[in-house]
Amino acid sequence: MLRSLALKAFSMTLLATTASAVTATEAEQKGSAHDFSFTSIDGKPMPLSAYKGKALLVVNTASFCGFTQQYKGLQALYEKYEAKGLVVVGVPSNDFGGQEPGSTKEIKDFCEGAFGITFPLTEKVPVTGAAAHPFYKWVVETLGAKSAPGWNFHKYLVGRDGRVVKSFYSGYAPDSQELVAAVEQELAKAPAEMATQ
Repeated sequence: MLRSLALKAFSMTLLATTASAVTATEAEQKGSAHDFSFTSIDGKPMPLSAYKGKALLVVNTASFCGFTQQYKGLQALYEKYEAKGLVVVGVPSNDFGGQEPGSTKEIKDFCEGAFGITFPLTEKVPVTGAAAHPFYKWVVETLGAKSAPGWNFHKYLVGRDGRVVKSFYSGYAPDSQELVAAVEQELAKAPAEMATQ
């Protein structure tokens, strides 16, 4: 039993590492990321509309995963591009391999202590299946089933206008050329409120 679970976890990790990114087209977009709200890891409302005019990288995270070291790269990416308008949003989830079993306080303490995380974190939520957070259901409806998170540290890039731009599987490190290029391309666009003036 344990062997089959380990094999399944390895298979999912391999799939997440080797799959390619999924790109959205404007024709597929219905609604906006700004229509959704999370609860922050501190228990406060966290509407994504608060980030209008900024690009978002929304990442489902876990503390005990082979990809957990990506926290370091996500923090570096946030620090490098925050002043240009990037916000990384960490979404702790226990959906894959039970690798985020801790309480809200344990998750927060781990992220801040082990990796110095300063970007926003949400409370722990499901990101797959019928119980998935509405944001995740919307993204999968928008980009298609192939874009659904297959493992921890799946990334969605949302443009300044709230439209989902691209889905990156777990194997895309935060400093990977394709991900960084996509972030820079979105940040080069004028913020939505400036574009309408």
